[in-house]
Amino acid sequence: SDLVNTVSPTYADEVRTPRFGCGLDGLLRQLGGRFRGILNGIDYPAWDPEIDPSIPQPYARERFHLKVENKLELQREFRLPRNERAPLFGYIGRLVEQKGVDMILDILPRLMDRPEVQVILQSAGDLRLERVLRDLAAANPERIAVHTAYDEARAHRIEAGCDAFLMPSRFEPCGLNQMYSLRYGTLPVVHRTGGLADTVVHASPEALANGSATGFLFDEPTSDALWGAMQQALALYRDHPDQWRAMALTGMAQDFSWEHSAAEYERVYAEALEQRRLAVSAA
Repeated sequence: SDLVNTVSPTYADEVRTPRFGCGLDGLLRQLGGRFRGILNGIDYPAWDPEIDPSIPQPYARERFHLKVENKLELQREFRLPRNERAPLFGYIGRLVEQKGVDMILDILPRLMDRPEVQVILQSAGDLRLERVLRDLAAANPERIAVHTAYDEARAHRIEAGCDAFLMPSRFEPCGLNQMYSLRYGTLPVVHRTGGLADTVVHASPEALANGSATGFLFDEPTSDALWGAMQQALALYRDHPDQWRAMALTGMAQDFSWEHSAAEYERVYAEALEQRRLAVSAA
């Protein structure tokens, strides 16, 4: 190949290491600048809170205050107490180790020590983990809600109704749900890896000050690191609601559309064609 690409710039760096390369890291390192990372896009007409037919209350950046109506309806749908002030965290994904679900399970008891927190999970996969989730939900019926099957319309309602979205993947070549979350003003809590690192700006003091923050990142794929990010998110939600809202609006303003990604592909294809033309001319 004249050029090779994968689905995010950070993942392109990661797969050139023995940890993520699965034996191909040496070959990928040899490609040098011929190996690139271009983020996948998301289908903005299908994931647009202003026109989404799956959510009970459409909203936009200019009408962000309407988002809370989706939260109250989501709480009703999952039989959680309707409370607009309760920080509501969501998760949508497979029950597999790669997605870091075990880390979520590890921190759920600590979250249950925070009486205001609610968690909604839509997930399926490992049957043992499904049973663990159902047991946790049964033991905490006003705090944890679980749906162990995928439902596209319900996924839209979770994105629209939650305050924050959990995505602690151990590795994630690109990821889509964090971009859906940004589009819906739902702050992502993510492990700093692959496309997650390329799409979410951590709420550091500097990023909060300059208005670029869009979520919460943690560096190591461990339960304690995830819990640290959760503590920061909970403190910001409780103590600085204006900053939380500003982060949500910044996330909604990002462009992760396929139009943006397609333009990147066009540039790469044009470069490949030009390199081939020069190689043929030199021959």
